[in-house]
Amino acid sequence: MKNLFILLFVLLTSLTTLASATPGEVSEGSVLPNAPMQGLTGRSEFLSRYLGKPLIINVWASYCGPCLAEMGSLERLWQRYDDRLNVIGISIDDYPERAEVFLAKAGTTFPHYIDKQLMLESMLGAKTIPLTLLIDAEGRVLRKVRGAQQWDSPEVIETIAQVYKFDL
Repeated sequence: MKNLFILLFVLLTSLTTLASATPGEVSEGSVLPNAPMQGLTGRSEFLSRYLGKPLIINVWASYCGPCLAEMGSLERLWQRYDDRLNVIGISIDDYPERAEVFLAKAGTTFPHYIDKQLMLESMLGAKTIPLTLLIDAEGRVLRKVRGAQQWDSPEVIETIAQVYKFDL
């Protein structure tokens, strides 16, 4: 009976773990595929354009208050460390006009893309937003951070430096 209970527990735990991942989602430690990104603030690009330098990808939407709240700190982080890392935003809005209004409020200057078909949302695992991914120079997902952060705070900068293994 005890063995049956253990078997059921392991089986249910496995199913729960499988259910929590989005189909096609790239997990931490995996390399991102070279996906196309539709330009929102500039031209369309492929993710591979950002290889060669650490990358921070922020997934957001115009209806997300916490997304707007963290944009200023992402901009300051990018302005301060743009020689060391890239920062891009990916909107999961259906309508570019809504995303453009959001960006006008946010006042960011780093590149943004729009994911109307939600291909990137699924690939990145953005079940909740904001979602920010720390990607190494080879395209490997080092960390996924769910929820808004103060990206230019000393504590977060220290965490970023530890993840990327360099001084900021």
